[in-house]
Amino acid sequence: MSDRRWRKAGGTLIRVISVWAVSTLTMLALAGILPDFQLQADDGDTVTRTAFTAAWGAGAFGLLSALVWPVLVRALLIVPALVLGALVFFLNGSLLLIALRLIPDGRGDANPETAVVVAAVMSAVASATSTALAVRDDDAYRRRLSRLADRRRRRSGMPRSADGGRGGPPGIVFVQLDGVGHDVLERAAADGIMPTVAGLLADEAGHRLTPWTTDWSSQTGASQLGILHGSNFDVPAFRWFEKETGTVMVSSRPASALELQRRAIARTHEGGLLTVDGASRGNLFSGGAEELALVLSMAARLGKGRGSRAGYFAYFSDPANAVRTALSFVAEVVREIGQSVRARVRKESPRVKRGGLYPFIRAFATVVERDVVVAAVIGDMFAGRTAVYADLVAYDEVAHHSGPHSRDAGKVLTRLDRSLGLILKIADHTPRAYRIVLLSDHGQSPGETFAGRYGLTLKDLVRAGCGLPVPRRAQRTRSASEARDAVRIALHRPVVGEQEAHHPAKASDPVVLASGNLGLLSFPDIEGRASREQLDRRYPALLGTLAAHPGIGFLLVRSQKHGSVVLGRGGAEIPVADLRDGDGPIAAFGTGAADAVRRTDGFPHVADVMVNSMYDPGSGSVHAFEEQIGSHGGLGGEQSRPFLLWPRTLTDPLDAVAADTPRDTASDAPARVVPAPGPAGSGAPAGPAGPVVGAEAVHRVLARWLRELSGPQVPLRQEGFTGADRVDEPFAGGPAGEPLGPAGPESPGRPGEAAEGPVRVLRPLPSVPDPGDTVPGARG
Repeated sequence: MSDRRWRKAGGTLIRVISVWAVSTLTMLALAGILPDFQLQADDGDTVTRTAFTAAWGAGAFGLLSALVWPVLVRALLIVPALVLGALVFFLNGSLLLIALRLIPDGRGDANPETAVVVAAVMSAVASATSTALAVRDDDAYRRRLSRLADRRRRRSGMPRSADGGRGGPPGIVFVQLDGVGHDVLERAAADGIMPTVAGLLADEAGHRLTPWTTDWSSQTGASQLGILHGSNFDVPAFRWFEKETGTVMVSSRPASALELQRRAIARTHEGGLLTVDGASRGNLFSGGAEELALVLSMAARLGKGRGSRAGYFAYFSDPANAVRTALSFVAEVVREIGQSVRARVRKESPRVKRGGLYPFIRAFATVVERDVVVAAVIGDMFAGRTAVYADLVAYDEVAHHSGPHSRDAGKVLTRLDRSLGLILKIADHTPRAYRIVLLSDHGQSPGETFAGRYGLTLKDLVRAGCGLPVPRRAQRTRSASEARDAVRIALHRPVVGEQEAHHPAKASDPVVLASGNLGLLSFPDIEGRASREQLDRRYPALLGTLAAHPGIGFLLVRSQKHGSVVLGRGGAEIPVADLRDGDGPIAAFGTGAADAVRRTDGFPHVADVMVNSMYDPGSGSVHAFEEQIGSHGGLGGEQSRPFLLWPRTLTDPLDAVAADTPRDTASDAPARVVPAPGPAGSGAPAGPAGPVVGAEAVHRVLARWLRELSGPQVPLRQEGFTGADRVDEPFAGGPAGEPLGPAGPESPGRPGEAAEGPVRVLRPLPSVPDPGDTVPGARG
């Protein structure tokens, strides 16, 4: 045993000396290249003396980076997140200047600008050397991971089992690839763009790919709220107007997200999918988790406190991580500028403007948020958490501006695939086994913008139909973007929509809002939901103008005589109760469109007029009412067809939904599982089995998988997430188009029914690794 310990200590010493030697050589090389960086006295030194000076400086810089850097980063968590990222270079340069001052006889010197450059290069080289040594020494890599696991086990007071702690119930990691549609993922795997995903699919004992169908509102706010909290009732779009308060609700605005989360919890009487020992990373909503990082709904609650940016600490506490991400950020900005210039030179069409702050917003989504979220997930896996849900928004942001099938978006998928590969490799060394589930919240449908195709925005068309003045030049409709709003939160800036919420339109003017290719019209001076008859009396030409426009597919409006009706071109008018897939104005929108419209029609905050753009089944294109050539938010095409990529050891999603569907539902309220759609837009089923329909159904699937792996989920605290007493009532999976009440038939694994196995109370495991537990880099 003592010989083994000596060998391990010797190996560690060799790696430390190797990194120190490489850092010393790097410092010598930089001193020879940079004129304002010196390691010699003014009258010169011998080679030996200069080498000694460099070794001293490199050692001092390494020690300061290991000991002082984590303290600095923790102290600066009060600083806005993106400002912290920008400070990385200057803090690192300051540590180098201190290290140079510690060299005997004052032989080290550099001006501040040069110190920043030297520190960045040395941190990057040291990180690369350490990673390369770990890659070449698998035993050392595994020992490092084992030590991390043992350290957490000792802190939690849990005895070490004979199998190394991996014999208990496995955990589960849900990774959401925001905006990646089922067909996009399938093609990317087949074309070699995502080799990690292709490997999962090729393994017959591995994973299986299944599509599911979104609600009418095919966007992250509705989908993720339903997935994480079990209810997205009364979320008609990404943004909508609530007449009783005069507020514009915006899914990516922290105050709105927190309110939506509160409403969902009140409706379901459950904290969320992650209530038991869970972690929420990079999401709009918490899912009931106590461990949070970059969660938008909590930004409103935590304000400028450290908790809202705690996820940054685990990542930026390693200066090498900070430098690598900062350099990647700059590279991504340059890459976006180059791709945008190339698109203009080639006169690619459709195309939207990509200037201003967009390159920096894209870099934040594709680099900073990705790196921080992935690091947080790895930390959660080392800590042995039961459930982790993380959202990677990189593809969604790029596809909005470059197109969902573009080369730019494909490159982002490749980089996301590498992150997935790292998570899968880490899962082999964590203190508990993990099941990895990939999913998306929606897809994206391509197409030229409404304004680009017809020369006017939806707001212009509405004003023209109302007989109101229309600007001579079409105004751009601001694009909805979770990444854009996340950047503003990181900078402590108000999210776009807050000013709009506090300064609504004049009472006599309609409020026109856009959510991808879904438009919402509200008339603030008409109490309650405006009727068709009221609108016809006030604006006789409005509904006819909208319904007849070639860029619009159909309208939803309430009629005093016939109930809610769907209007289309050629005077088509069908009561919502009589809607059928493949018929009338919704004929092109495929299977499930009728139920989706009926369900939204029952929402208290459905707009006075809901407007869905046209959809071309042949090309799969829609016309977004925002500045997006890849859009989502309404019906039509790939945007409504996200995916689930799940381990075959778990219950098939269709079987899970069928098992959780109440048996005594009325015959006219079918379960939300529909036949698989045929060719895009055909409306013809391809077979008897089809995708799960609705985000709430996906929630039930994921909750069932959690029960299968860990037993019934028993909250550690009796009070609810918001502080209210818990109500032991099951989640009621009501039929489409019918409000879901808090009470309903009991389903397997829910309170009130015999559990599938013995009830276990799961103790929370230790938190994210401390600064001394930084995770080794990717192995290969």
